Amino acid sequence: MGFKIDIERSGRGTCTVTGRVEPRHLNINSVVHGGVYATILDTAMGAAVLSVLGSGETAATTSLYVEFLRAAREGDTLTARGEVLRRGRHLAFAEGNLYGEDGHRLSQARGTWYIWALESNGPPPKPPRRH
Repeated sequence: MGFKIDIERSGRGTCTVTGRVEPRHLNINSVVHGGVYATILDTAMGAAVLSVLGSGETAATTSLYVEFLRAAREGDTLTARGEVLRRGRHLAFAEGNLYGEDGHRLSQARGTWYIWALESNGPPPKPPRRH
């Protein structure tokens, strides 16, 4: 996608993702597609969540809510910052903001991550369907 985690600006419970908008990131209106915003924010918040997990734990996004405030265009540099709000035993909550190079907030997001032990080979099985 052309965006990467900025290790120097990330730490325990936080993550920064930066990148430059390329033509492939644009929608038919020549602005950045909303799915690109969502992906960058999910990456920043998810990596922030992973940074607070213990060894042998992993997590996956279970919900993601994104608000689109302003449009970005080709050539713009975007910066997403994700931060863990709370980490429980099986759930983590995070928020993220996406900024343009001028410092204006372009998008904001919140999400929930399910946490499980790696040795369990993934999330618990789904309950049987009721008919």
